[in-house]
Amino acid sequence: MTPSISYPKRLIEVDLPIKRISAHARREKSIRHGHISTLHIWWARRPLAACRAVILAALFPDPADPDCPPRFLEEARKTLEGTRGTSVNVPSNSKVRWDYSKPKDVRSGLLDFIAEFANWDNSTNKDYLAFARHLVQVAHESLGGVPGSRPLVVDPFAGGGSIPLEALRVGAQVFACDLNPVAVLLNKVIVEYIPRFGKRLADDVKKWGTIVKEQARQELAEFYPRDPDGATPIAYLWARTIRCEGPSCGAEVPLIRSMWLGKRSGRSIALNLVPDSDAKRVGFEIITGAKARDVQEGTVKRGSATCPVCGYTTQVSSVRRQLKERRGGSRDSRLICVVTDRPGQPGRRYRTTISSDLLCVEKVRRSLEAVLKTPNDGSATLIPDEALDLRGIRHTWSMIYGMEKWCDFFNPRQLLMLSVIAGLIKSLTIEEDDPSYVLAIRTCLALVFDKVIASSSTLCRWDSSTEKQPGTFARQALPMVWDYSEANVFSDSTGSFSGLLELVFKFCEANANLLENGSISRQSSATNVPLPADCATALVTDPPYYDAIPYAYLSNFFYCWLKRILQDEYPDLFSHHSVPIDDEIVVDRPHELSNSHKSVQFYEQNLQTAFDSARRVALPSSVGIIVFASKTTASWEAILKAVINSGWTVTGSWAIDTEMGNRVSAQGQARLASSIHLVCRPRENPDGSLRQTEIGDWRDILQELPRRIHAWLPRLAEEGIVGADAIFACLGPALEIFSRYSRVEKASGEVVPLREYLEQVWAAVAKEALSLVFRDADATGLEPDARLTAMWLWTLKTSPDGTDSGQATFDTEDEEAGEDEDDDSPAKPSKGGFSLEFDAARKIAQGLGAHLENLTSVVEIKGKMARLLPVGERVKALFGKDQGKAPSIPRKSRGRAGFLKGMEDVSSPDPATASSDDLGPTKPGATVLDRVHQAMLLFGIGRAEALKRFIVEEGAGSDPRFWKLAQSFSALYPPGTDEKRWVDGVLARKKGLGFG
Repeated sequence: MTPSISYPKRLIEVDLPIKRISAHARREKSIRHGHISTLHIWWARRPLAACRAVILAALFPDPADPDCPPRFLEEARKTLEGTRGTSVNVPSNSKVRWDYSKPKDVRSGLLDFIAEFANWDNSTNKDYLAFARHLVQVAHESLGGVPGSRPLVVDPFAGGGSIPLEALRVGAQVFACDLNPVAVLLNKVIVEYIPRFGKRLADDVKKWGTIVKEQARQELAEFYPRDPDGATPIAYLWARTIRCEGPSCGAEVPLIRSMWLGKRSGRSIALNLVPDSDAKRVGFEIITGAKARDVQEGTVKRGSATCPVCGYTTQVSSVRRQLKERRGGSRDSRLICVVTDRPGQPGRRYRTTISSDLLCVEKVRRSLEAVLKTPNDGSATLIPDEALDLRGIRHTWSMIYGMEKWCDFFNPRQLLMLSVIAGLIKSLTIEEDDPSYVLAIRTCLALVFDKVIASSSTLCRWDSSTEKQPGTFARQALPMVWDYSEANVFSDSTGSFSGLLELVFKFCEANANLLENGSISRQSSATNVPLPADCATALVTDPPYYDAIPYAYLSNFFYCWLKRILQDEYPDLFSHHSVPIDDEIVVDRPHELSNSHKSVQFYEQNLQTAFDSARRVALPSSVGIIVFASKTTASWEAILKAVINSGWTVTGSWAIDTEMGNRVSAQGQARLASSIHLVCRPRENPDGSLRQTEIGDWRDILQELPRRIHAWLPRLAEEGIVGADAIFACLGPALEIFSRYSRVEKASGEVVPLREYLEQVWAAVAKEALSLVFRDADATGLEPDARLTAMWLWTLKTSPDGTDSGQATFDTEDEEAGEDEDDDSPAKPSKGGFSLEFDAARKIAQGLGAHLENLTSVVEIKGKMARLLPVGERVKALFGKDQGKAPSIPRKSRGRAGFLKGMEDVSSPDPATASSDDLGPTKPGATVLDRVHQAMLLFGIGRAEALKRFIVEEGAGSDPRFWKLAQSFSALYPPGTDEKRWVDGVLARKKGLGFG
């Protein structure tokens, strides 16, 4: 057996200031100017703060490691000491001394620097940049890199470019590849053009972009006229329409979800419908100072449309059929309102349509028809007529309403405007001698154009709470939007060309100090990274998450336009019908209209091949960082299996809070707040062959696992990582044990699969988490239902203080689920409770010695989800089936009246005459959990005497486990929930009832 090679640990394998990095990552979500998110939309892009921090920690060796190169240790010490008198804030806390004579103090100083450099305000600070780049260079050379060269960071799933950008920022060389041409183009701007041309590029993009805007404005001026009073329209609000199918009606029905136009503090404006039964038409008027009672409901709900003239409701199937016949209704929508702005007068102004608006609409339609009839030379028209891919209908479900071609997402004026701007950018003569510089300018202008596209489709809503227009991708899908906003791109307001150009200019300008070092963006599948073996210092990547985001289907929205502008310049990228879809490493969920071959097996096989390819190009001494944020146990098992089977050894994991709780996919449920950063090393010899390590003994591993979790979970809690985030953050330390071996065997010689080991990991985490929940108490004295409930609630926590949204799920469910304007599924009653993916719930239960099938009075299982029942839904189980009807307590009720309905027959021979305090004895439940829930319900309906008798006379309070469980629930239930209020009410009675 070849002896193992010892390499110094990287800093990220030892420690990381995750709490401080997370704070910077959260703050970054609200930053605009100069941020990469303003260059071009990309879905699930990683925060720059987290990328910058983990890349530095991956490139720095640990100064306290015995194998740390002396040169790096000495230079790190000198550099830290040299920060005095500069703007670099190191150290940033009083626990780290200024004396860097000890290697551990040097480690602490570097960790402090990384935490401070993660701050957006320091990302372009010359002192921070100099510090980082100097030590990155020293680390590279002292670890065997060629003097003068830069460490190579490879990202085979480069996507939106966060990782390549931050690798460049700290002074590394970058190879960014992606299968998606749109992603490749973004990364070309980031890693090639901006570092090469710097501030000059930013200035010229603004210069030529302004020229394009002015030429387009002049050419299209007649289609964007000012109002007679001189006001400038900044947005036109439209509604798709259908014909009412009510008997003898046939009125035109504008499809409007909400009548509110402006709904902010001190300012409320709404539309009012004015039906005209004679004309079979609806008029509009503007209400200022509107009160909620004055504002009518929208005409469309859950896909069905109600006619304001006759009151008839046309069902969703008919609405869909009518719109499908008109290709979605974008080209014959009804203009219902115009938003205007007047210089010197703050605030938006709203008006109904006037005759000049209608004349302009007709003029636009005639002009567009002329453009469409113009013969061409055989090349593609500037208006995209490619069809959408039916396989993506789950994410682009506007297709079911007839929007089957990409041009169907735009109304006539938008199509006319976009075709003109696209033609101007394509034919623009840029006066520069360097063809590569001309290409850089034109490419950046094409990205500006993409921003215009995203702000100029019929999927853009008018947001009444901000009185602005969000872009097309307010969510990671292309849904149907009934009433939409069309921005005036030549105004100086929402969605304007000038504003979007400024965002791209600011990004280029802010990053003009990136080092030019030969970095490359290339189109390539991650399964075959086009690099020689053993060349990469670090693999840092963010692979696709199972079936979470359909990058290819969504990015075709831009691709169909980009290829009309840039096909001659980038023939390899833009000469195909669409973005490559078949080879994209994602899972396509089954659908009746889809014939996709991209199954779970396809995903797992190709992901493993991708990590195989990454290991081939990585140096034996390299480190890998793989970012993952999925909450399905299946997707986690898939990626971990791919990592280990492709020859990587997991050496750590860190949870960095990167998500916003108010994002669309998180509303109403507490999704994974953190992204898990897996740290790994190639398990190979210096010659590149896979190193065959010793065989692991299953018994030894099972003994070591709980010790590792016991040491790790409290550390995560100190850093603010709790709940589901902590569970997944434990995977790194757990897998470090398992993946250090070539294989693990039982005493019988049977090989232990990863899936079986992960079951043990979940069990170990569940037991350790339960000890944290009950702290000084022995949880083994509680029955399985109490242990499971406590662990379930802990899993849903998203912060140490318990603040979360009150409902959680381990799964990334369909974005279109729930009541939305395009949701035509039958209305379902809202259910309370706390949901987990069934497999996750099963594993948690097994780890606690419980079985879900035996706990049906506590847990409801439906399909792939399991729901911990709200206490209110346990009335019948807790108070007996023979004591009358006991419906569930409404989750949203907030008072005694709401509970009496569900409890009126409970424990009373004559509920019609019994008072709240005149109940007979309540029989205590069989388990501690039942008794706590019974007490909570009695408090909830205000039956103080019954609660006293139950706790004192019936003896429920004599069991110390009762109070311990209630105290734990007080910390676990989310603030604002009924359960939290009830259990706190019971605890408040403890001392008064004589229990101290």
